[in-house]
Amino acid sequence: MTEKLVPTDPSHIGGHRLLARLGAGGMGVVYLGRAESGELAAVKVILPEYADQPEFRARFRREVTAARRVDSPWVVSVTGADPDASAPWLATAFVPGPSLAETVAACGPLPSRGVRVLGRMLARALTTVHEAGLVHRDIKPGNVLLTVDGPRLIDFGIAHTTDETALTSAGVVIGTPGFLAPEQARARPASPASDVFALGCLMAYAITGRPPFGTGAVDALLYRTVHDEPDLDGVPDDTRPLLERCLAKDPDDRPTAREVDETLADERPEDAADWLPDPVVRLIADRSAAMLALPGIEATALDARAEGQPEDPHPSDVPADVVPAPSATGRRRFLLIGGAALLAAGGGGALWAAQRDDGASPAASPRVRRWVLGVQADLTGPQRAVGRGQERGIRLAVEQFNSREDKPFTLTLKAVDDRGEATRAAEVARTLAADRDLLAVIGSTGDATTGASLGGYDERLIPQLTASSAQSPYGTSDPRHFLQAVPSYTHLPATAAFSLHAQGARRVGVLVDRAGGTAAWQLGNTMFQNLGVLKIAGEPRVAPRLAEDLTPVVADMAANKPDAFVFMGTPARAAAVARALAATDFDGLRVLGHPSADKEFLSAAGAAADGWQIFAPYIDPSASPVRAFTGAYRNRYGSTPPYWAAEAYDVARMVISRLTEAGGRPSPEELFDLLVKDTYKGVVRSYTFDKKYRWLESYEVFRYEVKGGRYAYAGKVDV
Repeated sequence: MTEKLVPTDPSHIGGHRLLARLGAGGMGVVYLGRAESGELAAVKVILPEYADQPEFRARFRREVTAARRVDSPWVVSVTGADPDASAPWLATAFVPGPSLAETVAACGPLPSRGVRVLGRMLARALTTVHEAGLVHRDIKPGNVLLTVDGPRLIDFGIAHTTDETALTSAGVVIGTPGFLAPEQARARPASPASDVFALGCLMAYAITGRPPFGTGAVDALLYRTVHDEPDLDGVPDDTRPLLERCLAKDPDDRPTAREVDETLADERPEDAADWLPDPVVRLIADRSAAMLALPGIEATALDARAEGQPEDPHPSDVPADVVPAPSATGRRRFLLIGGAALLAAGGGGALWAAQRDDGASPAASPRVRRWVLGVQADLTGPQRAVGRGQERGIRLAVEQFNSREDKPFTLTLKAVDDRGEATRAAEVARTLAADRDLLAVIGSTGDATTGASLGGYDERLIPQLTASSAQSPYGTSDPRHFLQAVPSYTHLPATAAFSLHAQGARRVGVLVDRAGGTAAWQLGNTMFQNLGVLKIAGEPRVAPRLAEDLTPVVADMAANKPDAFVFMGTPARAAAVARALAATDFDGLRVLGHPSADKEFLSAAGAAADGWQIFAPYIDPSASPVRAFTGAYRNRYGSTPPYWAAEAYDVARMVISRLTEAGGRPSPEELFDLLVKDTYKGVVRSYTFDKKYRWLESYEVFRYEVKGGRYAYAGKVDV
C-alpha cells in the first residue's frame, strides 16, 4: 500500500517523478516513481546519514551490482540506479501485487498446486541467481510479490557473491529467523543450499499458513532451526518429500535449485494462468486498480528548487536546538500558525524570545548553555540496588569534576527513573532526550530497558552508553549513537571457555534455561561455540521456560560424566540446578552465568552453591584497582558500592574526559566521535571501541567463586 509524500521528501530522483511512499526501512525510503517513459518504478533512496558512511554506500553499491547480474522473468528487473549520487538510488520495475506474507495473512494458505507452481518459478529464479554467482540470503514471504502470471523475487540488499567477504561482522546472523538455514542461524557463511532451505520454509509457510519452525523470540527460532525437525503437518504427500529434502540440516543433503525445478516439472509455469485462487486474484486486481487511481501528486519542500529557490537543509543537518527559518513553500503555513502562536504568546517579542537558540530576548544578556549529562536507571524497580549504585557512581564522578578549580565548565547531572519497565524506559528516554542541553546519557541498567530506550536517544543523535547491559543485538537495526561499555554476552563466554580449558575440562555439559531469556541463550549458545573452537566436547541441553523440574535433566547430564557443568538461566532455577547437581556424584567444575549470580541464588541453593564459579564483567569493590573509588563512594554515601557502580563511574569519567578534550562545547555527534576515537584508561578496564562496528574491544572479565555462602573475588581472568 502507498502513503503520501511528506514535505521533506524529494520530488524527483534520477529522472523519476515521485508519486508516493511505498515504505521505509532501516537505511532508506522506497518511493513509487514514474519514469519519463511513463512506466512505474519502485525507487529505493538511501538516507543522507547513511550515504555519508562508506560502508553503507559500499553495501548499497553491492546491492545494485547484484540485482543487475540477475536476468529472470521471476526476479524484478533493475530499470536504473546511481549508487554514487549524493542520494544513492536504485529503481526496479514496480509490481503492484501483494507480498506472499500479505496474501497468506489476508486470504489464508494457498492450494497445493498453487504452492508447487510457486515453488517451481522461484526455483527457476534461484537457479538464475546462483548461476550468476550470487546467494540471495533472505528468501522469505515478504520478499516474494505475487502477480497473476507468477511471483517476483525482490530485495538483493544482503545478497553476496559466493567468493566475496560480506560487509557484515563475524558472528552476525544474516537473514530472517524462521526462514534461514541452520548454517546461517549459527552465523556461518551462506551458500546456494541456504537459499534452497529458505525456499523449503517459504513453500511450507505458503501451504500451511505457518513457518515450519514456529514463531516467537529470535533465539527460540534459531535454536529450533538448528536442532528441531520442521513442522510439516498439513503438507500433501506429493510435496512433503521435496520439502523434507530442502529442509535437511546438512547443506550437502539438499537439492539444488535446478533439481527443485526438475522435481516440480509437472507444474509448467507457462500453463499456470489459474495457479492462484479467486480471493488472491481479486486482491491483486484491487492493488492494480489502486495504482490507476493515485491521488494528486503531493507538493514537497523540494519542489521549490525547480523554481530557483535555495535548497533547504535536510532535517538531519539542522541542529536540534536551532529553529530553521521557514522555506518559501512553507511561508504561508508558517505565517498562519505563527500568527496564532504570537497572539497566544502575548505579542511578537514573546514568541521571538522563545524561538531564539540562545534562549534570550534581544535586550537581555545571552543565557549560558548548560552542559548536561543524563542518567537513566532503574532506581525503584527490581534492579534498584544496581541502578542506584550506578547513579551514585556517576554522580560522584560529576561532583569530583565540578570540585576542580581548573574545570573548563560546570557539568549538570540529570537523572530519570525507568523503574525497570520497558514501556516507561521508552517514555523517559524521549523526555530526557528533549532537553536541548543534553550532551550524552548513561543507561539504562538492564537489557529490556536499554533496548526500549535506544530509539528515543538515537532520534536526537544523543550518544548513549550503557555500563551494564550486555545484550547483543537489541533489534533489527543498529542504533547509530550507542556504545556498550561492557563486554557483551557473545564475548564473555570466550574467557570462561579458555579458563575451563586451563583448568583441565575436556567434556562440558551446558544447560541453557529458556526462563533466563536472551541473556541465558546468548551466553549458553556462545559458550558452546567457544568450547568447540577449543576442541572441548560440549553437550548442550535447553530447558523449556515452563519446565517445572530440571532434576531429571541435571541427572541425565551428570550421568555422561562431564568434567564441567555450565548453567545459564535465572537465579531461582540456578539454585534448583545446584541442589540437583549436588545430589549426584558429579565432582567437576561448576560455572554459573553472571546474571544468575545474586543473593537469591546463595540463599536458595544453600550449601550446594559452594564451588560454583562466575565469570563476570564487573569488578569487586574490594579489588585494588578500584579501592580509591570504593573509599570515595563510602565517604559520600555511607555504604560500600554494589557491583556495577565502579563501571558506571568509569563510563562517566570517560565522557567527562572527552568533553574536556573537545576544547569547547561539542555537538552530541562530535562527542560521539570523540568517544570512539581513542582508548580511555579507566579504573576497571581500558575502553577501546571498534572504529567500524563500535563494539568494545577490551574484554576484561573477573572471576568469582562461591565460598562459605558468599561470592569470593578471585581476580581478573588472564587468558
